Amino acid sequence: MTGEQPEAVERLRVTRMIFGPLQPIALVVALLWLGACSRSPESNITAAAPPGATLLRGAGAEPDSLDPQKARSVESQGILRDLCEGLTTLDKAAAVAPGVATAWTVSADGKKYTFDLRPDARWSNGERVVAADFVAALQRLADPATASAYAQVIDVVENASDIVARKKPPESLGAHAPNDSTVVIDLASPAAYLPTLLSHPSTCPVHRPTLTRRPAELAKPGVMVSNGAFVLKEWVQGSHILATRNHYYWNDAATRLDAVKYLLIPDENAELTRYRAGGLHTTYVVPRGQFDWIQANLAGELHIAPQLTTYFYGFNLDRAPFKNNPGLRRALSLVIDRDKLAHSVLRVGELPAYGWVPPGVNRYTSQSFDYRDRPMPERIAEARRLYAQAGYSAAKPLGFELRYNAGEVHNKVAVAVASMWKEALGVEARLTAVEFKSLLQDIDRGDVEVFRSSWSGDYNDAYTFAQYFKSNFGINLPHYHSAEYDSLVGAAAVQIDLARRGDLLQSAERVVLRDHPLMPIYFYVNKHLVKPEVAGWYDNVMNVVYSKDLALTPPRGANSHR
Repeated sequence: MTGEQPEAVERLRVTRMIFGPLQPIALVVALLWLGACSRSPESNITAAAPPGATLLRGAGAEPDSLDPQKARSVESQGILRDLCEGLTTLDKAAAVAPGVATAWTVSADGKKYTFDLRPDARWSNGERVVAADFVAALQRLADPATASAYAQVIDVVENASDIVARKKPPESLGAHAPNDSTVVIDLASPAAYLPTLLSHPSTCPVHRPTLTRRPAELAKPGVMVSNGAFVLKEWVQGSHILATRNHYYWNDAATRLDAVKYLLIPDENAELTRYRAGGLHTTYVVPRGQFDWIQANLAGELHIAPQLTTYFYGFNLDRAPFKNNPGLRRALSLVIDRDKLAHSVLRVGELPAYGWVPPGVNRYTSQSFDYRDRPMPERIAEARRLYAQAGYSAAKPLGFELRYNAGEVHNKVAVAVASMWKEALGVEARLTAVEFKSLLQDIDRGDVEVFRSSWSGDYNDAYTFAQYFKSNFGINLPHYHSAEYDSLVGAAAVQIDLARRGDLLQSAERVVLRDHPLMPIYFYVNKHLVKPEVAGWYDNVMNVVYSKDLALTPPRGANSHR
């Protein structure tokens, strides 16, 4: 997923993939119904929530969209998880759990999934959520007319790739609604991760009447009809987004908040100031510049946990000087002292990234650059040889712009890396900080040379990281093209044998590390401050915490740290 935390993240999240050998007969994944029955009398719906029942939640930078099929940033997706619900959802450990579907079965060959929908699932206007709503959403996601950056996320669904390539119509997608209560999905190849993938917000259902009548305003407050625990009520650009409790939600009886107010604060220091003043119950991140003070004074409110996200610098491979120049790209990567960055600059538990796939991914051993364990003097010597071979020297230094989104951590990392390039090679890197939305637009236009971004797993499987570099993937930001890589990932996608599949994905990762379309810098950790009065908070590798699971309790006395 691509996104921006004040510390950045091009992410997209989903969940832990659950693997098991396919059985000779249909595998039945029967999951118990969670929660109590919904209550939906219109008289219970209020226009505004009482102040004491509103969770004030840090949400990072401005979302790029709240249209489930169009949103691309992690900030957008975090809010969308509260507004809409897919066929599946995530439990507190980020494992797949029932959503609108109560149970599902898979055929013996692993290529047909049947989802049974709960009869009490409702839209925020009281209408029933039916199977056709999911089929319409999946078709819309794949439809080139939607221009969804995540169309390729469902490329395993039958005909999805041909639809994205404009070879077939959206109606040919392998998603069907034989009746209001059943969704059938046919796959081009087995994909045991499909149920967990379908918890991603991009696969959320669409309210078809609203899509027909007001397609351009589908995600506008007062217009948006959603099916999650909360409904969009207000969006003040640069300030906040307000979502109020959806009493038509099937499990509304379990919701303990009347509203969630997402504070849009891209600056992590400003967010901490707001938190200490009592203007936030939870933060989006933690400013590393004040981490020592936080550990000393707010240790009981600090949450640190691993995360499946890679921070990187990407090259524009469509133009000089980095097009068709893997040696030069390798030279720049060689001289980055990632251990020094992690221990001296980042200092909040992040791991140096010497590969693309973060550690901890289900059933996968992450690969590393061949120079990971070589001493820095040796790496610098090789980098200088490659730099000279590319035609650069002290008399003719390489110059380029490193563009990144404004933020404390991005500034610090950029300054540190640029200094390493300068000291080791004489590179003249111009540092340019812009707003996150501007950065995305610049990258999309190709108006960058080297850029900062990050990628988060949409589900806990190596394929969500491998997919990023496929030639036809919509969010392959460096525009990396490799027939060898595509062949390996394609073979892994149809491989049923898990050991062989893992080998293919590892081989693909080694190819991309060899070619250096980007430079991984570090692997993220989740960092939040959570007030004592917030009940129900939990941590997981997907960094997904649904507001419907949280509650506010009376504060235990005055907060001495405000």
